[in-house]
Amino acid sequence: MIAIAVLALSLVAAQAAPPTTTAPSPAPKPVPNGPVVVLETSLGTVKIGLHKDKAPVSVDNFLQYVRAKHYDGTIFHRVIPSFMIQGGGFDEKLAQKPTRPPIKNEASSGLRNSRGTVAMARTSDPNSATAQFFISVKDNHNLDFGVAGAGYAVFGEVLEGMDVVDKIAAVPTGTKNGKQDVPVTAVVIKTARELGAKPAAVAAPKPAPVKAAPKPPPKPPAKPQS
Repeated sequence: MIAIAVLALSLVAAQAAPPTTTAPSPAPKPVPNGPVVVLETSLGTVKIGLHKDKAPVSVDNFLQYVRAKHYDGTIFHRVIPSFMIQGGGFDEKLAQKPTRPPIKNEASSGLRNSRGTVAMARTSDPNSATAQFFISVKDNHNLDFGVAGAGYAVFGEVLEGMDVVDKIAAVPTGTKNGKQDVPVTAVVIKTARELGAKPAAVAAPKPAPVKAAPKPPPKPPAKPQS
């Protein structure tokens, strides 16, 4: 009887307990389905996958600069710990490189400014982005479309080398040429290359002229038979 009473009390307690609920899983981040670009920097390699389907204008724009080797020799000129690293527009002397015309803002694509994402930098004009980009070192959802007005257009994701991004974000910075948050020692993008892209065609060297083989000496006349 005691065992039955204990069992009954257990059933009542189980029925009285509120049902357990499982927290909804966060939506998975979209996987980049476009080309991959490799940045070789003075502090290491960063591999970036591009969201060709979500941000086609931004991706095409970025690739045009990559293919033109625009980013070679540029620096990360604005570095703010626990925020982002920005580059692609200035050389080591902080001279700004010429750019193509600005592009339209694609921040409404649904891609969020999360840790490891790559987005277009711009001025207060939403449609002013050209060559500069930034990589978020934390979730910066305050930069998303609808939160920060027009928002900042995400077009890529760091696939490998986030440790390098963190290393860049931690470098000492100061003021130089009137610009704040400039690394004391320049962090240089040595090269930016599209992974798997074919190198520019190089004209094949002309074959050397073939020398004519020397003619064999004439055979001596046959001796008459006796």
